[in-house]
Amino acid sequence: MTSPQETTPTGKDTTSSRGDSVLVSSKGRTLIADTVVSKIAGIATSEVSGVHSLGGGAARAIGQLRERIPGASVNHSAGVSVEVGEKQAAVDLDIVAEYGVAIADLAIGIRRNVIVAIERMTSLEVVEVNITVHDVHLDAGTGDSDVAAPVARVQ
Repeated sequence: MTSPQETTPTGKDTTSSRGDSVLVSSKGRTLIADTVVSKIAGIATSEVSGVHSLGGGAARAIGQLRERIPGASVNHSAGVSVEVGEKQAAVDLDIVAEYGVAIADLAIGIRRNVIVAIERMTSLEVVEVNITVHDVHLDAGTGDSDVAAPVARVQ
């Protein structure tokens, strides 16, 4: 079954045009909840290599407690806040980066992935993706056992 196409008085198809919203039409409007957009943004951010986790200090602490509860679901929108209008969305992300990753390149990758995911799934235009890097994660298991432990400077 094909969906009906909407056309302007000039005959232009508006169902595939980025400038005209397919969410608002003469037949009604589709509203997408903030939680939907924030979950999409959170999952898209987590998919980018170099992102250790989402959220600042308090959000990460609550997330770690939540993960320990048997049967609890993962909160994909922790560290994500969004503003959603009828045609546009803006996203703010709080992340922890992996040590050694170029943060500027990581931010570019996150923005690209989040914009593509949200626009593809919701037809909303993403006007901005702001990223705050709260911390850098150091993998505790990367230390060499052949290297001597550092000597304490203060006794």
